[in-house]
Formats: sequence, C-alpha cells, structure tokens
Amino acid sequence: MNETPTTVRRDALSKPLTLRSGVTLANRLAKAATSEHLADSRGAPTNQLITAYRTLAHSGAGLLISGNVMVDGAALEAPRNVVIEDGRHFAQLGRWARATEGTDAKFILQLSHPGRQTMRGNVLPGRRQDVVGPSEVPLAVGGNRLFRAPRALSDAEITEIIGRFARAARIAANAGFHGVQIHAAHGYLFNQFLSPLVNQRTDRWGGSLENRMRLLVETVRAIRATTHAHFLIAVKLNSADFQRGGFDADDSLTVAHALEREGIDLLEISGGTYESTAMVTGTPQRESTRAREAYFLEFAERFSEELSVPVMLTGGFRTRQGMNDALDSGAVDIVGLARPITYEPDLPQRLLDGTAEKSLVMPKTVGHKAVDDLLNSAWHQQQIARMGRGRAVRPQRSPAVALVIALLITSRDLLVPWLAPS
Repeated sequence: MNETPTTVRRDALSKPLTLRSGVTLANRLAKAATSEHLADSRGAPTNQLITAYRTLAHSGAGLLISGNVMVDGAALEAPRNVVIEDGRHFAQLGRWARATEGTDAKFILQLSHPGRQTMRGNVLPGRRQDVVGPSEVPLAVGGNRLFRAPRALSDAEITEIIGRFARAARIAANAGFHGVQIHAAHGYLFNQFLSPLVNQRTDRWGGSLENRMRLLVETVRAIRATTHAHFLIAVKLNSADFQRGGFDADDSLTVAHALEREGIDLLEISGGTYESTAMVTGTPQRESTRAREAYFLEFAERFSEELSVPVMLTGGFRTRQGMNDALDSGAVDIVGLARPITYEPDLPQRLLDGTAEKSLVMPKTVGHKAVDDLLNSAWHQQQIARMGRGRAVRPQRSPAVALVIALLITSRDLLVPWLAPS
C-alpha cells in the first residue's frame, strides 16, 4: 500500500512509550524546554503564552515541556518567568494546561530555582531579591554588576525550598498538567548542590555525593507524596558540568541510579553551566559522535546501558535518520527538539509522517561567540512570541533584526543590573 503524507510511518519515532506513572506518550518526540519569558508582571501565564502552546500542542510532538517555571518570586531566571508560589494564578494555569485539548500531547512544567544564577533585577515587582546557594561561592562570570554573591541557605530554608517545589507541583497537578520536570542541570540551584566546587557545606546537605544529592532526592520524594499516582515526574540532569574538579559523569550516573530508585518517569541528559556553556555549544566529541548529530550522545549511551528509566536527549538532532538511529540503538528513548520546533512548528508531525527528513534550522551568527549565544536564544524566543500572537514564524528573520528586537524588548531589564548599587 502506498503511504500518504498523513500516514505515520512505523519507525522508532512513532512508537508510543508508557512511563512508570502510567502516562503514555504517543511518540518519541518531545518539545524540549525553551526560553519564553511570556508571563505577566505578576508571574502569571499570559494569553500570548497560552496561544503559543496551543500551536505547539498541534506540532505532533508527544510531549511538551515548558520553559523555566520558578518556585520563588524573589529569585527569577529571567524577567517574565512564570512563577508558582501559591494558587493565585490557578485559573490562568488551568487555561495553560488545557492548551493541549484535542491533541495527544502530554504537557509538563519545568520547575526551577536559579540559586546563584539570579541576575540582578530578576525579581517580581515589590519583592526583595534574594540570591541564595548552598555556599557563599560567587558566579565566575558577569562580575558583581550582573550577579550578586549568594548567601548560604540555612537548613530550615533548604527544607522550605523542597516544600516550594512540592507545592508548585501539587498546584500544577490540580490545574491539569500531566507532570513536572525538575531542572537540576545548567548550573541552577539543584546543580549547585550537586557540584563539589559550589557546594562547600559540611552538614547533611554537603560533603559526600550522597549528601549533595539529598536536596534533589528529597524534592522528588516530596513531589511524589503530594501528587497523584499518575503524575509524571521527570528530572533534567547534567551529564557533567565540564569544570575541572566539578560534578562529573561518574557522579551523574550515581545520582541517576538514585533517581531511578525513587521511581522517576523520565531522565533528560544535558550538560554545562553559566560558567561552562556546553548546553549551548555541545562538548568536544569524537568524529563518530559528531556524525550522529546529538550533543551528549556518548553520555546517554552509557546511562541507557545501566538504567531502566527512559532517557531523553536534547541538542543537536537535525535529521530523521539521526533521530531514528539514536532510538534504534537504545541510546535514547525520547528525542528532544528545542530550536528546530520553534523554527518549524510542524516539524514533529512531518518527521512522523515522512514528509520531512531533516530540520532546516541554522545557527544565527554575527561572528562573536557571546553575542551569538544571546542572539540564538533571542531569535528562537521571538518565534515563540510570534506563535503567541497567532502569527506564523519568520524563519528568514535576519540576525541583525533579531538582535535589535531583543535589545529593544529587554533594554530596561538590561539596564537595571548595571544601574543597581553594588
């Protein structure tokens, strides 16, 4: 029988996956977390954010993961983050959760706390910014004008943070989301506790790896205890921090085993921090790995060999063949797409039905690495903003135009840190 463009091919990408919680994903493609910054000034989801996710829900991806949803309005990853501290935004959260109605997509929120990676000015209006971490170890990028030195959390405050994540997850469950992803990668608070370079505590939260992973493990337990049995719990974990003497692949695998014992549904592998941005550039790789497209693929292969929990990998996947090869080899169970899906919102469906063989997304560059990193994030964020206004994306938007738009939109936020007193 001849296939039609709407026929889903019976290959690895199209296979459903049932997770430990009983949630079944319709296929092996996920819309990975992306920077959105489309909340209102109070931290509530806006109509624009909800509309963007209605578009993404029809992309064909079996799983949608939101960008950073913060659990503390005194410490934001960026201006206009969604914030869940209590039930005040419950109605808007419910509308956001219902963005997937009429589709097979499952929708989970990425819960996060930036810890010492809280840039000056990133706080809800009327709140006093509180930059915290496991220890008083400042961030080695940006200088004091961009990032305040953190204060060390007390034992009681650490317990309170666990409660914040559990409360946000319970509200998400009640609002109708299918689950949450705990962001324990990219140098945010959980990653800071895991790192022996940043975590210099000598109490039950520091020292040994068992102590350094305690915050993450107890947060998973608290979320599981306060949500229903079919609520999906995922964790995004660094394969390594790529810093000498820091959190490495052996540490990461030990933590992954602990998370598996706690019964998480899904483990997403990533890497790097603000001080070592491997999550943007990828890691140095052998030629054989580069030929297989994805960043961190060698780490994923090792994890998959030793773990039974499904592994998701995001970053670098561009071809249908490369995605299927990674799935067929058993290296990954879910392929995450971030920039490709903002460039071509219907790409997952076209990969599934065989009408697309690769993503057309290309890096946006002006020739300066620091500017290019900012530009690429801003360019794709602008495409999500267009979806939220009910408009088609603009794949041909030039880097120069995107950069000007980004600077105009964020000019006030960029000025605040530099003008704030030391």
